[in-house]
Amino acid sequence: MVACVPYIGLKTAWMAGSRLGIPEGSALLDGGTLLRVGNGATVLMDSAVIALVLLLTRPWGRRVPAWLLVLPMWVASGLLLPIMTAFPVQPAVGLLGGGGGRPAGEGSPEPFLEPWVFGVVYGGFILQGLALGILFALYARERWGHLWQGRLRDLPAGATTPALRATAVAAASTALFPGVTHLLWVTGSTAGLDAGRAADRTSDFYVLEAVNLLFVVVTAVGVLLLAFRRSGRLSLRLPLVLAWAGSAEMACWGGWLSIAGLMGAGEAADRPTTATALTYAVRMLAGALVVTLGAYFFAERAASTLPATAGAPTPAADRVS
Repeated sequence: MVACVPYIGLKTAWMAGSRLGIPEGSALLDGGTLLRVGNGATVLMDSAVIALVLLLTRPWGRRVPAWLLVLPMWVASGLLLPIMTAFPVQPAVGLLGGGGGRPAGEGSPEPFLEPWVFGVVYGGFILQGLALGILFALYARERWGHLWQGRLRDLPAGATTPALRATAVAAASTALFPGVTHLLWVTGSTAGLDAGRAADRTSDFYVLEAVNLLFVVVTAVGVLLLAFRRSGRLSLRLPLVLAWAGSAEMACWGGWLSIAGLMGAGEAADRPTTATALTYAVRMLAGALVVTLGAYFFAERAASTLPATAGAPTPAADRVS
């Protein structure tokens, strides 16, 4: 909860008219009402982290419906994971001679925020992600731990197994398009990029594209392992974690970038191209397919484990929910 304070404090100050951390010449100074609305929305989003912490730590949090906790936690995972993965790598790449955030070309980019703002805000996001991950893992182990016990090869084939496999193939196939796009961008291609992004590519850009590509691969591997179960002694937890993390990053970060592109102002040449917008949309679709697969998998898994756990101290209704 403390890690939320810097971000919420900065955004609140900006909505009140403060220029704290905003240099002269920044595009944020011309944001107007649209920027204030966006700041207000992101304050509410980060405040939701506090609500999640309370759900995960207070006794009454065990009684909330599963979807009311799992869905916001999945969204939080998708928004925080790329920051947790990319932000620590970006300074390291810069120190190793990767450009330090400057584009390859003439001059330096226009100022956007003071450098310390990124450290404070993203450092807070990393702490939030680590804390939420630990809390959710402990909570989920107590409430739903019986659903992911065992190994992949021991999973029984159920009535929905063919549908789960078809959905897994569809999700993995859908992920091919954003996978190829991010691979092109991380290898230096400007295909599909708007003029502004193509000109302002930095080491940070390439790190982000590599992270995006990583999560596409993670998603495909997770769902295919879960659906086809041909992995010997592999624990069930691994493909579930891969599918959760990958689908969350693809869907939620793709959605976030889509919204940012729609709300973005500026020259037409600097707005997201059709290829970029399509990449984000397909990422959302692939993530949604994985979530669908996961929901049916856990519903079937809960139904199959219910008779064996009927005598356990936890109420059966709670085990299913």
